[in-house]
Amino acid sequence: MFEIYVKTHFSSAHSLRGYPGDCARVHGHNWIVEVSVQTRELNELGIAIDFRDVRKAVKDVLSRMDHFDLNELPAFADVNPSSENIARFLYAELSRALNNETVRVSKVKVSETPGAGAFYWEE
Repeated sequence: MFEIYVKTHFSSAHSLRGYPGDCARVHGHNWIVEVSVQTRELNELGIAIDFRDVRKAVKDVLSRMDHFDLNELPAFADVNPSSENIARFLYAELSRALNNETVRVSKVKVSETPGAGAFYWEE
């Protein structure tokens, strides 16, 4: 199995509805996003998927989130825009964009800070 990843970031605000503390108030993060894609086979060039294709798909999804209040986006109308839920959202969106018969998004990592974040994947 081969697994490649791209790492990028975006900035946005959010608040955690019902949270008993500071995070209930609107605040911002420079979110760090890492997307992993896996395949069992390489193409004729010896690559799993072009990094540029993965970066473009990630950029397209993040452009709908960058410099927004995540609580105001339809994807987070009924769930808190926590690191966990953002990772699940990105996983679903990127799977639709990238998955095919040979490659699939394997996991997404979203970090609020360099030392704290969440992974999401499906088995």
